[in-house]
Amino acid sequence: MRRRSISLAAAAAMVVAGLSVAAPAAIATPDVLPASVPDQLLVGYEPGASAASRAAAQDAVSSLSARQLVRANAERRQVDLVQLPAGADLDAAIARLEASSAVAYAERNWKLTTAATSNDPYYTNGSLYGMYGDQTTPANQFGSQAGEAWAKNIIGSDNVYVGIIDEGFQTTHPDLDANVWTNPFDATDGVDNDGNGYIDDTNGWDFFQDNRSVYDGPDDDHGTHVSGTVGAEGGNGVGVVGVNWNVTLISGKFLGPFGGSTADAALAVDYMTDLKVRHGLNIVATNNSWGGGGFSQTLLDAISAGAAEDILFVAAAGNGGYNNDTSPSYPASYNTTAGAGYDGVIAVAAINNTGAKASFSQFGAQSVDLGAPGVGIWSTVPNGYSSYDGTSMATPHVTGAVALLASRYPNASGLQIKTQLLRAALPTPSLAGKTVTGGRLDLTKLR
Repeated sequence: MRRRSISLAAAAAMVVAGLSVAAPAAIATPDVLPASVPDQLLVGYEPGASAASRAAAQDAVSSLSARQLVRANAERRQVDLVQLPAGADLDAAIARLEASSAVAYAERNWKLTTAATSNDPYYTNGSLYGMYGDQTTPANQFGSQAGEAWAKNIIGSDNVYVGIIDEGFQTTHPDLDANVWTNPFDATDGVDNDGNGYIDDTNGWDFFQDNRSVYDGPDDDHGTHVSGTVGAEGGNGVGVVGVNWNVTLISGKFLGPFGGSTADAALAVDYMTDLKVRHGLNIVATNNSWGGGGFSQTLLDAISAGAAEDILFVAAAGNGGYNNDTSPSYPASYNTTAGAGYDGVIAVAAINNTGAKASFSQFGAQSVDLGAPGVGIWSTVPNGYSSYDGTSMATPHVTGAVALLASRYPNASGLQIKTQLLRAALPTPSLAGKTVTGGRLDLTKLR
Protein backbone atom coordinates (compact mmCIF):
# COMPACT_ATOMS: atom_id res chain seq x y z
CA MET A 1 0.00 0.00 0.00
CA ARG A 2 1.30 3.41 -0.87
CA ARG A 3 0.53 6.26 1.49
CA ARG A 4 1.43 9.78 0.39
CA SER A 5 1.80 12.40 3.11
CA ILE A 6 1.31 16.02 2.06
CA SER A 7 1.52 18.87 4.57
CA LEU A 8 -0.84 21.80 4.30
CA ALA A 9 2.15 24.07 4.81
CA ALA A 10 5.55 23.66 6.39
CA ALA A 11 4.50 25.41 9.59
CA ALA A 12 0.87 24.27 9.66
CA ALA A 13 -0.64 21.40 11.64
CA MET A 14 -0.64 17.95 10.05
CA VAL A 15 -4.05 18.31 8.42
CA VAL A 16 -4.78 17.41 4.81
CA ALA A 17 -8.27 16.90 3.43
CA GLY A 18 -7.29 14.21 1.00
CA LEU A 19 -4.62 11.59 1.70
CA SER A 20 -3.92 10.58 5.27
CA VAL A 21 -0.94 11.86 7.20
CA ALA A 22 0.74 10.29 10.18
CA ALA A 23 -0.87 11.89 13.23
CA PRO A 24 0.68 12.60 16.61
CA ALA A 25 -0.50 10.61 19.61
CA ALA A 26 -2.79 13.42 20.75
CA ILE A 27 -4.50 15.35 17.98
CA ALA A 28 -5.23 18.99 18.68
CA THR A 29 -7.54 21.16 16.67
CA PRO A 30 -5.68 23.51 14.34
CA ASP A 31 -4.85 26.92 15.78
CA VAL A 32 -2.29 28.12 13.25
CA LEU A 33 -3.30 30.57 10.52
CA PRO A 34 -3.42 28.46 7.35
CA ALA A 35 -1.02 29.18 4.52
CA SER A 36 -2.01 31.55 1.74
CA VAL A 37 -0.47 32.69 -1.53
CA PRO A 38 1.96 35.53 -0.74
CA ASP A 39 1.06 39.03 -1.92
CA GLN A 40 -2.39 38.10 -3.28
CA LEU A 41 -5.90 38.89 -2.15
CA LEU A 42 -9.36 38.05 -3.45
CA VAL A 43 -11.60 41.12 -3.53
CA GLY A 44 -15.37 40.95 -3.92
CA TYR A 45 -17.07 44.22 -4.84
CA GLU A 46 -20.46 45.58 -3.89
CA PRO A 47 -23.15 45.32 -6.59
CA GLY A 48 -22.97 48.35 -8.86
CA ALA A 49 -19.48 49.38 -7.80
CA SER A 50 -18.06 51.53 -10.60
CA ALA A 51 -14.79 50.87 -12.37
CA ALA A 52 -13.42 54.08 -10.87
CA SER A 53 -14.33 53.07 -7.32
CA ARG A 54 -12.81 49.62 -7.81
CA ALA A 55 -9.62 51.18 -9.15
CA ALA A 56 -9.47 53.59 -6.21
CA ALA A 57 -9.76 50.72 -3.74
CA GLN A 58 -6.94 48.89 -5.50
CA ASP A 59 -4.78 52.01 -5.58
CA ALA A 60 -5.15 52.28 -1.80
CA VAL A 61 -3.16 49.06 -1.44
CA SER A 62 -0.68 49.82 -4.24
CA SER A 63 -2.09 47.00 -6.36
CA LEU A 64 0.22 45.88 -9.17
CA SER A 65 -2.52 44.12 -11.14
CA ALA A 66 -6.08 42.80 -10.85
CA ARG A 67 -7.33 39.71 -12.65
CA GLN A 68 -11.09 39.33 -12.88
CA LEU A 69 -12.24 35.92 -11.66
CA VAL A 70 -16.00 36.48 -11.63
CA ARG A 71 -17.90 38.90 -13.83
CA ALA A 72 -20.72 40.70 -12.04
CA ASN A 73 -24.27 39.63 -12.89
CA ALA A 74 -27.65 39.53 -11.19
CA GLU A 75 -26.60 36.64 -8.93
CA ARG A 76 -22.87 37.18 -8.44
CA ARG A 77 -20.67 40.09 -7.43
CA GLN A 78 -17.48 40.84 -9.34
CA VAL A 79 -14.41 39.22 -7.80
CA ASP A 80 -10.81 40.16 -8.66
CA LEU A 81 -7.54 38.46 -7.81
CA VAL A 82 -5.37 41.40 -6.73
CA GLN A 83 -1.57 41.23 -6.84
CA LEU A 84 0.18 43.33 -4.20
CA PRO A 85 3.82 44.41 -3.94
CA ALA A 86 6.25 41.80 -2.61
CA GLY A 87 6.15 41.46 1.16
CA ALA A 88 2.82 43.26 1.54
CA ASP A 89 1.10 43.15 4.93
CA LEU A 90 -2.04 41.25 3.95
CA ASP A 91 -4.00 42.04 7.12
CA ALA A 92 -3.38 45.77 6.66
CA ALA A 93 -4.30 45.56 2.98
CA ILE A 94 -7.54 43.75 3.80
CA ALA A 95 -8.44 46.46 6.29
CA ARG A 96 -7.76 49.23 3.75
CA LEU A 97 -9.76 47.49 1.04
CA GLU A 98 -12.74 46.82 3.29
CA ALA A 99 -12.76 50.47 4.31
CA SER A 100 -13.84 51.27 0.75
CA SER A 101 -17.58 51.46 0.11
CA ALA A 102 -16.96 49.64 -3.18
CA VAL A 103 -15.63 46.50 -1.47
CA ALA A 104 -17.91 43.82 0.00
CA TYR A 105 -15.02 41.71 1.27
CA ALA A 106 -11.31 41.07 0.88
CA GLU A 107 -9.69 37.77 1.81
CA ARG A 108 -6.52 35.75 1.46
CA ASN A 109 -6.02 33.43 -1.49
CA TRP A 110 -5.67 30.27 0.57
CA LYS A 111 -3.33 27.44 -0.41
CA LEU A 112 -5.18 24.14 -0.89
CA THR A 113 -3.91 20.55 -1.15
CA THR A 114 -5.13 17.01 -1.84
CA ALA A 115 -6.95 15.52 1.12
CA ALA A 116 -8.40 6.50 -3.52
CA THR A 117 -20.69 -8.49 -10.63
CA SER A 118 -17.63 -7.32 -12.35
CA ASN A 119 -14.98 -9.40 -14.10
CA ASP A 120 -12.33 -6.78 -13.27
CA PRO A 121 -9.39 -8.53 -11.54
CA TYR A 122 -9.13 -6.26 -8.50
CA TYR A 123 -12.85 -6.79 -7.89
CA THR A 124 -12.81 -10.57 -8.24
CA ASN A 125 -9.64 -11.06 -6.18
CA GLY A 126 -11.09 -9.43 -3.06
CA SER A 127 -9.23 -6.11 -3.25
CA LEU A 128 -12.17 -3.74 -3.89
CA TYR A 129 -14.07 -4.14 -0.62
CA GLY A 130 -15.39 -0.59 -1.04
CA MET A 131 -17.57 -1.81 -3.93
CA TYR A 132 -18.87 -4.94 -2.18
CA GLY A 133 -22.15 -5.62 -0.37
CA ASP A 134 -23.64 -8.29 1.84
CA GLN A 135 -24.78 -10.40 -1.11
CA THR A 136 -21.92 -9.88 -3.56
CA THR A 137 -19.12 -12.29 -4.34
CA PRO A 138 -16.72 -11.45 -2.76
CA ALA A 139 -18.80 -9.90 0.04
CA ASN A 140 -18.21 -7.22 2.66
CA GLN A 141 -21.08 -5.66 4.58
CA PHE A 142 -19.08 -2.46 5.11
CA GLY A 143 -18.65 -1.74 1.40
CA SER A 144 -20.79 0.75 -0.48
CA GLN A 145 -23.09 -2.03 -1.74
CA ALA A 146 -22.42 -0.84 -5.29
CA GLY A 147 -22.12 -4.46 -6.39
CA GLU A 148 -25.72 -5.06 -5.35
CA ALA A 149 -26.85 -2.15 -7.51
CA TRP A 150 -24.91 -3.59 -10.46
CA ALA A 151 -26.73 -6.90 -9.96
CA LYS A 152 -29.94 -4.98 -10.76
CA ASN A 153 -28.26 -3.66 -13.92
CA ILE A 154 -27.85 -0.20 -12.40
CA ILE A 155 -24.35 0.55 -13.66
CA GLY A 156 -24.54 4.26 -14.51
CA SER A 157 -24.96 6.26 -17.70
CA ASP A 158 -22.68 8.27 -19.94
CA ASN A 159 -25.44 10.91 -19.94
CA VAL A 160 -24.48 11.70 -16.33
CA TYR A 161 -21.45 13.99 -15.89
CA VAL A 162 -19.14 14.42 -12.90
CA GLY A 163 -16.49 17.12 -12.47
CA ILE A 164 -13.20 15.92 -10.98
CA ILE A 165 -11.88 19.04 -9.24
CA ASP A 166 -8.45 17.92 -8.15
CA GLU A 167 -5.19 17.20 -9.87
CA GLY A 168 -5.60 16.13 -13.46
CA PHE A 169 -6.22 12.51 -14.36
CA GLN A 170 -4.80 10.20 -16.98
CA THR A 171 -7.34 10.47 -19.78
CA THR A 172 -5.69 7.62 -21.70
CA HIS A 173 -5.71 5.13 -18.82
CA PRO A 174 -7.22 1.87 -20.15
CA ASP A 175 -9.69 1.80 -17.26
CA LEU A 176 -10.76 5.45 -17.72
CA ASP A 177 -10.47 6.37 -21.38
CA ALA A 178 -14.01 5.33 -22.37
CA ASN A 179 -15.50 7.52 -19.63
CA VAL A 180 -13.56 10.74 -20.33
CA TRP A 181 -15.47 13.77 -21.64
CA THR A 182 -14.62 15.06 -25.09
CA ASN A 183 -15.92 18.59 -25.58
CA PRO A 184 -18.19 18.66 -28.66
CA PHE A 185 -18.55 22.44 -28.46
CA ASP A 186 -14.90 23.42 -28.92
CA ALA A 187 -12.94 21.75 -31.70
CA THR A 188 -9.18 21.42 -31.18
CA ASP A 189 -8.26 24.20 -33.58
CA GLY A 190 -6.71 26.97 -31.50
CA VAL A 191 -10.01 28.89 -31.33
CA ASP A 192 -12.35 29.37 -28.37
CA ASN A 193 -15.34 28.12 -30.38
CA ASP A 194 -17.81 28.04 -27.49
CA GLY A 195 -16.74 31.42 -26.09
CA ASN A 196 -16.17 30.29 -22.52
CA GLY A 197 -12.68 31.78 -22.32
CA TYR A 198 -10.83 28.47 -22.58
CA ILE A 199 -9.29 27.58 -25.92
CA ASP A 200 -9.58 23.90 -26.90
CA ASP A 201 -10.77 22.66 -23.51
CA THR A 202 -11.14 19.17 -24.95
CA ASN A 203 -11.32 17.17 -21.70
CA GLY A 204 -11.62 20.07 -19.26
CA TRP A 205 -9.10 22.69 -18.18
CA ASP A 206 -5.90 23.00 -16.15
CA PHE A 207 -6.48 26.06 -13.94
CA PHE A 208 -3.16 25.54 -12.18
CA GLN A 209 -1.13 26.18 -15.34
CA ASP A 210 -3.94 27.86 -17.32
CA ASN A 211 -3.79 25.51 -20.28
CA ARG A 212 -5.72 22.69 -21.89
CA SER A 213 -3.46 19.85 -20.71
CA VAL A 214 -5.41 18.16 -17.93
CA TYR A 215 -2.88 15.37 -17.49
CA ASP A 216 0.79 16.14 -16.91
CA GLY A 217 2.26 12.81 -15.89
CA PRO A 218 2.79 10.71 -12.74
CA ASP A 219 2.27 13.62 -10.34
CA ASP A 220 -1.43 13.49 -11.28
CA ASP A 221 -1.84 10.25 -9.32
CA HIS A 222 -4.31 11.59 -6.76
CA GLY A 223 -6.69 12.92 -9.42
CA THR A 224 -6.40 9.67 -11.38
CA HIS A 225 -7.09 7.62 -8.24
CA VAL A 226 -10.30 9.44 -7.27
CA SER A 227 -11.48 9.35 -10.90
CA GLY A 228 -11.21 5.56 -10.92
CA THR A 229 -13.34 5.17 -7.81
CA VAL A 230 -16.06 7.33 -9.35
CA GLY A 231 -15.96 5.79 -12.79
CA ALA A 232 -13.37 3.22 -13.77
CA GLU A 233 -14.81 1.13 -16.59
CA GLY A 234 -16.64 -1.99 -15.42
CA GLY A 235 -16.96 -5.38 -17.02
CA ASN A 236 -13.97 -4.86 -19.29
CA GLY A 237 -11.81 -7.51 -17.68
CA VAL A 238 -9.16 -4.92 -16.82
CA GLY A 239 -7.93 -3.62 -13.48
CA VAL A 240 -10.49 -2.06 -11.14
CA VAL A 241 -14.07 -0.86 -11.44
CA GLY A 242 -15.71 2.35 -10.27
CA VAL A 243 -19.06 2.83 -8.58
CA ASN A 244 -20.26 3.70 -12.10
CA TRP A 245 -19.30 1.49 -15.03
CA ASN A 246 -20.59 4.24 -17.30
CA VAL A 247 -20.27 7.96 -16.50
CA THR A 248 -18.66 10.99 -18.13
CA LEU A 249 -15.73 12.55 -16.25
CA ILE A 250 -14.67 16.18 -16.78
CA SER A 251 -11.34 17.42 -15.46
CA GLY A 252 -11.17 20.64 -13.47
CA LYS A 253 -7.49 20.46 -12.61
CA PHE A 254 -6.38 23.12 -10.13
CA LEU A 255 -3.83 21.27 -8.00
CA GLY A 256 -0.19 20.99 -9.01
CA PRO A 257 2.69 19.10 -7.40
CA PHE A 258 2.63 21.38 -4.34
CA GLY A 259 -1.09 22.14 -4.13
CA GLY A 260 -3.23 24.96 -5.48
CA SER A 261 -5.15 28.07 -4.47
CA THR A 262 -8.64 29.25 -3.61
CA ALA A 263 -8.74 31.36 -6.76
CA ASP A 264 -8.07 28.40 -9.04
CA ALA A 265 -10.47 26.16 -7.12
CA ALA A 266 -13.25 28.73 -7.56
CA LEU A 267 -12.50 28.97 -11.28
CA ALA A 268 -12.73 25.17 -11.59
CA VAL A 269 -16.09 25.10 -9.78
CA ASP A 270 -17.43 27.94 -11.95
CA TYR A 271 -16.20 26.13 -15.08
CA MET A 272 -18.45 23.15 -14.30
CA THR A 273 -21.43 25.38 -13.56
CA ASP A 274 -20.91 27.29 -16.81
CA LEU A 275 -20.81 24.05 -18.81
CA LYS A 276 -24.16 23.05 -17.34
CA VAL A 277 -25.77 26.44 -17.83
CA ARG A 278 -24.26 27.19 -21.24
CA HIS A 279 -24.60 23.75 -22.82
CA GLY A 280 -27.09 21.87 -20.67
CA LEU A 281 -24.61 19.15 -19.71
CA ASN A 282 -26.10 16.94 -17.02
CA ILE A 283 -23.38 17.65 -14.45
CA VAL A 284 -24.76 16.27 -11.18
CA ALA A 285 -21.76 16.51 -8.87
CA THR A 286 -18.16 17.52 -8.42
CA ASN A 287 -15.68 15.43 -6.45
CA ASN A 288 -13.56 17.49 -4.08
CA SER A 289 -10.94 15.39 -2.30
CA TRP A 290 -8.89 18.34 -1.08
CA GLY A 291 -8.86 21.09 1.49
CA GLY A 292 -6.93 23.57 3.55
CA GLY A 293 -6.98 27.27 4.25
CA GLY A 294 -9.70 29.23 5.93
CA PHE A 295 -13.18 30.38 5.02
CA SER A 296 -13.48 31.94 1.55
CA GLN A 297 -16.55 33.89 0.45
CA THR A 298 -15.32 33.61 -3.14
CA LEU A 299 -15.27 29.83 -3.03
CA LEU A 300 -18.56 29.58 -1.13
CA ASP A 301 -20.25 31.77 -3.74
CA ALA A 302 -18.93 29.51 -6.52
CA ILE A 303 -20.13 26.36 -4.76
CA SER A 304 -23.52 27.96 -4.10
CA ALA A 305 -23.91 28.94 -7.75
CA GLY A 306 -23.28 25.30 -8.68
CA ALA A 307 -25.74 24.03 -6.07
CA ALA A 308 -28.38 26.38 -7.48
CA GLU A 309 -27.95 24.47 -10.76
CA ASP A 310 -28.29 21.10 -8.95
CA ILE A 311 -24.57 20.32 -8.89
CA LEU A 312 -23.77 18.66 -5.57
CA PHE A 313 -20.36 19.39 -4.04
CA VAL A 314 -19.01 16.20 -2.46
CA ALA A 315 -16.08 16.97 -0.15
CA ALA A 316 -13.53 15.13 1.98
CA ALA A 317 -14.05 15.71 5.71
CA GLY A 318 -10.29 15.87 6.28
CA ASN A 319 -7.56 13.72 7.76
CA GLY A 320 -6.64 15.55 10.95
CA GLY A 321 -8.75 13.33 13.22
CA TYR A 322 -10.60 16.26 14.82
CA ASN A 323 -14.22 17.42 15.11
CA ASN A 324 -15.34 19.69 12.28
CA ASP A 325 -18.26 20.91 14.40
CA THR A 326 -15.86 22.77 16.66
CA SER A 327 -13.11 23.49 14.12
CA PRO A 328 -14.56 23.95 10.62
CA SER A 329 -12.59 22.35 7.80
CA TYR A 330 -13.00 23.79 4.33
CA PRO A 331 -14.40 23.08 1.80
CA ALA A 332 -16.29 20.31 3.67
CA SER A 333 -17.72 22.81 6.19
CA TYR A 334 -19.31 25.15 3.65
CA ASN A 335 -23.12 25.38 3.61
CA THR A 336 -24.90 26.68 0.52
CA THR A 337 -28.37 27.14 2.04
CA ALA A 338 -28.20 30.94 1.98
CA GLY A 339 -27.07 31.06 -1.63
CA ALA A 340 -28.91 28.09 -3.16
CA GLY A 341 -31.92 27.43 -0.91
CA TYR A 342 -30.51 24.09 0.30
CA ASP A 343 -27.15 22.74 1.41
CA GLY A 344 -25.53 21.24 -1.68
CA VAL A 345 -22.37 20.12 0.17
CA ILE A 346 -21.96 16.46 1.18
CA ALA A 347 -19.08 15.97 3.63
CA VAL A 348 -17.60 12.47 3.83
CA ALA A 349 -15.70 10.65 6.59
CA ALA A 350 -13.64 7.48 6.08
CA ILE A 351 -14.21 3.98 7.45
CA ASN A 352 -12.16 0.80 7.05
CA ASN A 353 -13.16 -2.69 5.95
CA THR A 354 -14.47 -3.61 9.41
CA GLY A 355 -16.70 -0.56 9.65
CA ALA A 356 -14.48 1.32 12.10
CA LYS A 357 -14.02 5.04 11.59
CA ALA A 358 -10.51 5.57 10.27
CA SER A 359 -8.30 6.99 13.01
CA PHE A 360 -7.25 9.88 10.75
CA SER A 361 -10.77 10.79 9.63
CA GLN A 362 -12.33 14.03 10.78
CA PHE A 363 -15.94 13.86 11.90
CA GLY A 364 -18.84 16.00 13.05
CA ALA A 365 -22.36 15.17 14.21
CA GLN A 366 -23.60 18.38 12.59
CA SER A 367 -21.10 18.98 9.80
CA VAL A 368 -20.02 15.61 8.33
CA ASP A 369 -22.83 13.76 6.59
CA LEU A 370 -21.80 10.10 6.35
CA GLY A 371 -18.92 7.69 6.09
CA ALA A 372 -17.61 5.63 3.18
CA PRO A 373 -14.70 3.25 2.56
CA GLY A 374 -11.42 5.17 2.74
CA VAL A 375 -8.71 2.77 3.94
CA GLY A 376 -6.80 0.49 1.61
CA ILE A 377 -8.67 1.66 -1.49
CA TRP A 378 -7.37 0.30 -4.80
CA SER A 379 -7.93 2.44 -7.86
CA THR A 380 -6.34 3.75 -11.02
CA VAL A 381 -3.06 5.68 -10.97
CA PRO A 382 -0.96 6.76 -13.94
CA ASN A 383 -0.16 3.65 -15.99
CA GLY A 384 -1.36 1.28 -13.28
CA TYR A 385 -3.16 0.75 -9.98
CA SER A 386 -2.39 1.45 -6.33
CA SER A 387 -3.93 1.46 -2.85
CA TYR A 388 -4.31 4.73 -0.93
CA ASP A 389 -5.85 5.77 2.39
CA GLY A 390 -7.75 8.96 3.17
CA THR A 391 -11.03 10.78 3.20
CA SER A 392 -9.96 11.59 -0.36
CA MET A 393 -10.65 7.94 -1.15
CA ALA A 394 -13.97 7.84 0.73
CA THR A 395 -15.31 10.90 -1.07
CA PRO A 396 -15.41 9.49 -4.64
CA HIS A 397 -17.43 6.50 -3.42
CA VAL A 398 -20.13 9.01 -2.46
CA THR A 399 -19.70 11.08 -5.63
CA GLY A 400 -20.06 7.86 -7.59
CA ALA A 401 -23.22 7.05 -5.65
CA VAL A 402 -24.66 10.48 -6.53
CA ALA A 403 -23.99 9.78 -10.21
CA LEU A 404 -25.51 6.30 -9.96
CA LEU A 405 -28.64 7.75 -8.34
CA ALA A 406 -28.83 10.42 -11.04
CA SER A 407 -28.67 7.75 -13.75
CA ARG A 408 -31.57 5.90 -12.11
CA TYR A 409 -33.65 9.02 -11.37
CA PRO A 410 -32.83 11.45 -14.21
CA ASN A 411 -35.41 14.04 -13.19
CA ALA A 412 -34.37 14.27 -9.55
CA SER A 413 -33.04 17.56 -8.20
CA GLY A 414 -29.79 17.91 -6.33
CA LEU A 415 -31.69 18.20 -3.06
CA GLN A 416 -33.72 15.07 -3.81
CA ILE A 417 -30.60 13.05 -4.62
CA LYS A 418 -28.80 14.21 -1.48
CA THR A 419 -31.87 13.52 0.65
CA GLN A 420 -32.26 9.99 -0.72
CA LEU A 421 -28.56 9.27 -0.32
CA LEU A 422 -28.50 10.35 3.33
CA ARG A 423 -31.79 8.66 4.22
CA ALA A 424 -30.36 5.39 2.91
CA ALA A 425 -27.21 5.62 5.07
CA LEU A 426 -26.83 2.46 7.15
CA PRO A 427 -26.42 3.05 10.90
CA THR A 428 -22.85 2.22 11.93
CA PRO A 429 -21.65 2.16 15.55
CA SER A 430 -18.33 3.88 14.81
CA LEU A 431 -20.19 6.80 13.21
CA ALA A 432 -22.94 7.19 15.81
CA GLY A 433 -22.72 10.74 17.12
CA LYS A 434 -19.88 11.34 14.68
CA THR A 435 -21.84 12.13 11.49
CA VAL A 436 -25.20 13.69 10.64
CA THR A 437 -26.66 10.32 9.63
CA GLY A 438 -24.73 8.22 12.10
CA GLY A 439 -24.14 5.88 9.20
CA ARG A 440 -22.26 4.86 6.09
CA LEU A 441 -22.91 4.89 2.38
CA ASP A 442 -25.37 2.16 1.35
CA LEU A 443 -26.69 1.59 -2.17
CA THR A 444 -28.72 -1.51 -1.23
CA LYS A 445 -32.04 0.32 -1.53
CA LEU A 446 -31.33 1.60 -5.03
CA ARG A 447 -34.09 0.30 -7.31
